[in-house]
Amino acid sequence: MTLSASTTRAVDLRVEPVEEILGHVERSLQTRLERDTVVRKRRSVGARTGRDTWVRIERRGLDRIGVQGWNGTECAARLEGIAQPEWQGSVVWRDRDEPVMWRADETELLPGTPIGTAVLSDDPKLSDEWWQAFNTSMDRLAAQDTRRIATPDTVTIKQALVTESIHSVFSDDFDTTVELWVPAHADLNWANMTAPTFRLFDWEDWGNAPQGLDSASLWSSSLAVPALADRVRLERRRDFESRDGKLMTLFVCSKILGPDAHPQDPRLEPARRLAEQIVAELQTG
Repeated sequence: MTLSASTTRAVDLRVEPVEEILGHVERSLQTRLERDTVVRKRRSVGARTGRDTWVRIERRGLDRIGVQGWNGTECAARLEGIAQPEWQGSVVWRDRDEPVMWRADETELLPGTPIGTAVLSDDPKLSDEWWQAFNTSMDRLAAQDTRRIATPDTVTIKQALVTESIHSVFSDDFDTTVELWVPAHADLNWANMTAPTFRLFDWEDWGNAPQGLDSASLWSSSLAVPALADRVRLERRRDFESRDGKLMTLFVCSKILGPDAHPQDPRLEPARRLAEQIVAELQTG
């Protein structure tokens, strides 16, 4: 039976056999992937090469690849003033047996290690210099121009998605219309940035999004460390003080507080408190 794009098999690359995929990438890019450096995530695998570069391999269903394609890392190479690893090249191919495509992007090595997991439980104690470099890249990213549309969690972000996500958790007696759309990384969390030297990587989902999406996403990833969450809000206060930034805060809170919320999630209470405050502001504003 041939699977349709709508019935793409769910796969977790942390447990799925990937040796055949690694071999295909090695032959295509004409390099060796160092097996002792392999990092496996749910939908991607990464490894250091024999020529001191890094390769990130992703599997994506055809139903998750829109008209703009999925060459985000390649397209991000033209962004100016952003601290990111330099893109070297890529290989893309369609799976022989399933309605999915594979993509491998080769970049320069990162100058440090990822700060942590997507959601932190300990303060990384970042320097003022790190925050300055972070802010510079975020401001310059928002000032770029692109036709791409961000795809956080591989889902294209549109006004309808924003409205549906917010009103599925919060009341519907305030307007959720986004005013300003700007380029965003769209997967900004502590697993995609390095320290002590700042670099931002994993650009596959970047594109235009409501102002404040990145800032709200990073705040959401920081809520288990209150001082860190407060620092994110301080550093990106222009985003959080904007109406769109408030909507994006509710957008990320809807994911924490929604029907799939885990009762032991330490982010629940701080997310609920700020969400209630923002809803009240939007209702009276």
